[in-house]
Amino acid sequence: MIEVLVVDDDMRVARVNAAYVEKVPGFHVSGVAHSAAEALHRLETTPRLDLVLLDHYLPDATGLAVVQEMRRRGDQTDVIMVTAARDVSTVQAAMRHGALQYLVKPFAFAGLRAKLDAYAELRRTLDGGGEAEQAEVDRIFGALSAPSEPDLPKGHSPTTAELVRQSLMNADGPLSAQEIAERTGVSRQTAQRYLKLLERTGRARLTLKYGDAGRPEHRYVWATRG
Repeated sequence: MIEVLVVDDDMRVARVNAAYVEKVPGFHVSGVAHSAAEALHRLETTPRLDLVLLDHYLPDATGLAVVQEMRRRGDQTDVIMVTAARDVSTVQAAMRHGALQYLVKPFAFAGLRAKLDAYAELRRTLDGGGEAEQAEVDRIFGALSAPSEPDLPKGHSPTTAELVRQSLMNADGPLSAQEIAERTGVSRQTAQRYLKLLERTGRARLTLKYGDAGRPEHRYVWATRG
């Protein structure tokens, strides 16, 4: 399990964000903090933390100040900024201080899940160790910059979108609409519709497989794969 500390000065927002995290497979909320001091204390006293979801606007210091103090103490826990701060200077400073992701409030569950899934993909890649070829390096940086889950157009089901997305993410290589349909239990036409949506929004890449005759087969691969 990936152990998470949720930091937000608003108790209601912190509860919502913690509930969101708990809904994502592989993630567990180890604690919640509502100030910079409380966050630093939990980081120091919690046996194991892998990730901090960190608000910028805290009552006693900024989120960036928390990250700076973490690094000064030698704490390399990963950080995703989750904040309403939109100015470019704050975003740039967050990157320079080592924040892996930056999620702007307000956001829906799908937006946070996309960031957490990208983070989990990054950890799986890095845990493999060894040397990295260019494709593997591209995959690592692709996980870091994975785009947020788009708002679904009218008539699209979040449940079906998630089934298709998970099938692509867990595949060893490109899949056709028919293969996605067989894995998810939806019709081929439905699978094709969701695959085209993922392609348009940059979540999937289209590849072509040429056979002996006829038109090439459209196949899709998750965009963060090398």
